[in-house]
Amino acid sequence: MKNWDTIKLIDDHKNDNIYVLQLNRPEAMNALNTQMGKELIECFQYLETLKDLRVLILTGSGEKSFCVGGDLKERKGMSQKDWKLQHDIFEEAYEAIRNFSFPTVAAVNGFALGGGLEMALSCDLCYVAEHARIGLPEVKIGIIPGAGGTQLLPRAIPIKVAKEFLYSGKHMTSTESREFGLANGVFPGASLLEGTLEAVKGIAKNAPLSLKALKQSIDKGIQTDIEKALSIELEEYYKCANSQDREEGILAFNEKRDPVWQGV
Repeated sequence: MKNWDTIKLIDDHKNDNIYVLQLNRPEAMNALNTQMGKELIECFQYLETLKDLRVLILTGSGEKSFCVGGDLKERKGMSQKDWKLQHDIFEEAYEAIRNFSFPTVAAVNGFALGGGLEMALSCDLCYVAEHARIGLPEVKIGIIPGAGGTQLLPRAIPIKVAKEFLYSGKHMTSTESREFGLANGVFPGASLLEGTLEAVKGIAKNAPLSLKALKQSIDKGIQTDIEKALSIELEEYYKCANSQDREEGILAFNEKRDPVWQGV
């Protein structure tokens, strides 16, 4: 298991094919700094090599904050050149989250603001603590979201609601996040991770090739017209239909036993 300074990879649940990636800067509300951006990139490269991972949960350390976005203390006095260099790193990190092969799940344990909410939006599923507050307040400091916020939020909730939160920079409650369809579920803060783990265990039992194909089919298909989307679906379908795991799945069904997936 690799070690990083600003993030922590937890493999306590690897027997269930679930790993937990924890943002680990509690003293800074898990704000995203340059080092964390670099370590996220490295970590996701490592995660792609793991053979026993089918679901990744992303959460924050402590009880107050998932991530409050970019570290404004680090950015104080930063030149435009250095700001761009840092943002390039952040863009690569968020792309790694969005493009990760297997389902990613945000467990939002507190504030998720700016880049923190964009990180949650970059995940496939999202579960939120009751006390969590989320939002994109960039407009209040003279910028706009730059890691997917203006595109991912209107794809997750009604566009007029998304515009209201983007234009105002106000926070959304956990209840609102569930009502608007951003959150898949809401749990008491003390049981957020436990609840999230329980919610995704069924996903992690499924065929790894199918999970990867589903993610590709959905994420690519939603961005194009229906004819192209259906062709993407068929391409991913035959990757599974022509696999050994499909044969194992049918055999296990008929033998009334759990399948043993090989990922091939």
